[in-house]
Parts: sequence; structure tokens; C-alpha cells
Amino acid sequence: LFYILQAEVEGPQGTPYENRYFRLKLVLGVDFPASPPRGFFLTKIYHPNVDMSTGAICVNTLKKDWAPETTFSHVLSVIRCLLIYPFPESSLNDEAGKLFMESYDEYSKRAHLMADVHGRPHSSVVEGDEKRRKADSNEDEDCDSPQRRKSRIGDSGANPLASKNSNSLSSPSKSGKSLGSKQPSGRMNKKKSLKRL
Repeated sequence: LFYILQAEVEGPQGTPYENRYFRLKLVLGVDFPASPPRGFFLTKIYHPNVDMSTGAICVNTLKKDWAPETTFSHVLSVIRCLLIYPFPESSLNDEAGKLFMESYDEYSKRAHLMADVHGRPHSSVVEGDEKRRKADSNEDEDCDSPQRRKSRIGDSGANPLASKNSNSLSSPSKSGKSLGSKQPSGRMNKKKSLKRL
């Protein structure tokens, strides 16, 4: 029995990985936290301490320096630091380790190319949240049953006359004002405050 945690790290500025996001997973065994999790990049990455075929990560924090008190936040910080300061002496990708030692410029070009091809230009966490919000709003439009309306209205304290198209509780519009909010004159903007039952 084991558990898998997935995470994402942003490529540090000033490295071949900057402006890209990389997914990874931590595999927690049954004896966790007595023994360290195993780390793997899910996004292909060219790095001396990452195995190109499995994505396995070689870092001391996940090996001999492990302590049961180590937090996941610290583990992710260490992995991100590894992107800044590789340790080619203990490489899992011998080609990358050798190139790093012999010609950093060539190593950097290859790592940057791989990052551009496989790294994400935007955080998948943010995109995932946006997709969930869109899916929720589409679901609301597709099946706005009385029970769904009641569950949305009952707990949130929202206006029971407001339908799914009411934006009185939504985020600000492009103009920076909440839709359906009072205008400076004290009147409601008719176009934006219409409510459907």
C-alpha cells in the first residue's frame, strides 16, 4: 500500500527551466514518514539528477538526509533548488551530468529546449481551477434543478430571487465593478441587474 501526492514546481528564474511549470509526484510507502518518499518528475525534463526514462529524482533530502519531521513544502523547495544547483556528481542522467560539467552553455540549450517542449507555460493548478469553475458553471446552466438552486441558495445566504445568471456574488466585471451593483447615482444598472426566476 502506498500513497501518491502530485505537485507542480515552477522553473526558477535564471535557469533553463524558467517560465515553465513541471509536474511531479511523491510516492509515500507504508513506512512513511519513517522512510522518505520517492520523487518522480511526470513532466520530461533534461537534468543531471533526473532519470530521463522514469523521471526519478536523486536528491539527498529524499535519501540519506531524510528526517520524519521533513515537510512536503521543504521537499518541494529542495527539488526546486535542485533545478538551480544540479549535482552532476550523483547524476541519474549521465549525459546531462557530463554536459553540465564540460559545457554549461550546451547543457543549458538542451535543457531549455526540453523545457520548452515538455514544460507547461502556465500553472496546471490555475488552469485546473479555471476548468473546474467553467465545468461547474456549465453544469449549472445545463441542469439547474430546484434542488441545485436550493442547495446553492440555502447555504450561501444568496438572494433567493437570483438565478444562476445573477452576478451579484460573482467576481468583478471587466470594469472592476460587481455586476448588478449600485452605480454611483444609487440606481441599479438595469442591464446587469435583471434577474430571471
